[in-house]
Formats: sequence, C-alpha cells, structure tokens
Amino acid sequence: MVKKRSPQSPSRSSSLSDDDIELFQSLVTDVKPLTQDQIPPPEAKLKRREVFVRRQEKTEQRDRATDPFSDEFQPHLPSGTMQWVAPGDEPFLAKRLRRREYEPELILDLHGYTKAKARLELAAAITACLTENIACLCVIHGIGHGVLREQVPAWLTQHPAVRAFHQAPLEWGGQGALLVLLRISDS
Repeated sequence: MVKKRSPQSPSRSSSLSDDDIELFQSLVTDVKPLTQDQIPPPEAKLKRREVFVRRQEKTEQRDRATDPFSDEFQPHLPSGTMQWVAPGDEPFLAKRLRRREYEPELILDLHGYTKAKARLELAAAITACLTENIACLCVIHGIGHGVLREQVPAWLTQHPAVRAFHQAPLEWGGQGALLVLLRISDS
C-alpha cells in the first residue's frame, strides 16, 4: 500500500531560529484577537442599465408632477396683438404691460426648443419667478413656424399664477415675445 505524502509544515529548525521565535512572541504578547464587528455587508451595486432606467423614471415622474399645462386646451384669444387678462383681475393690466410699467426681471428664451421641452421650461421659469418674488417675466418664443407662438399663450392662460400677458415691445422681442405679469406674494 502506498501512502500519500502530506505537505510538511515548516519546522522550527528549518525556517526560524530560537531567537527569531522568541523575538516574534515578545512582539505579539500584547496583541488581542479581533472581535466580529456588526457592520452589514455593502448592498449589491446596480447594473448600469438599472441605474439608467431608475433615473429616467424619476425624471419622467418629476416632469409629470411639475407640468401644469395641457396641449389640448385652446382658450379664446384675440386676433392681432396678443394680450390676455385673467378673469376677475384688473382689466387694464395688459395695457400697463404694453406701456412698460413693468420691466421683466427674468427672460426665458425658448428659441430652438421642442414643444415638450418649452412647456417644461416655461413651468420651471414661472416656478422660479414665484420663488424669487419676480412679478414680470419675458418669454421669448420666436416667430418661426408659429408652433410656440400659438402654444405659449394657451399654456399661460392655464397657470393660476399668471395675471396677464401682452405682446412685448420691440426692445424685449416684439411679436416673438410676451411680457407676463405674475401673482406673487407680498411677504
């Protein structure tokens, strides 16, 4: 019968001298064994695709929550000079905008934006104005194919914070822009 040889552990005589062993033991006499900590293992990392999908879902959810406008709603607006005053508000507000009694403190330029992106930017600009107590906003929609020129006034009539708007004077964009008067808090 043949016996297998087991690997030999290093013996004292072959690898360490007695002085080395003594030195080692003197160095490790104060060492205490580690106790098991209670830190849980890290969570498994998500794959890139899962991270991207979660970010996209959060973005879409945020966009839906901050979008107060409907594309289907078409208010009755006058032909010619674009102007509107919210029902129950002072009827001469549009005239005051035309006469430059309000100067815009914030300008939103929507040139080159898609309809969906412009809608979100308009909602964000109005929110920013309300947060910063800015009463007058200039929205530059441009003339182009007329998509935003028709849609921006329809969106503005839907927002509860919009008191009035009027076509901007030439220095603020003329037919390609609107001056918007917002309802801000007095505090």
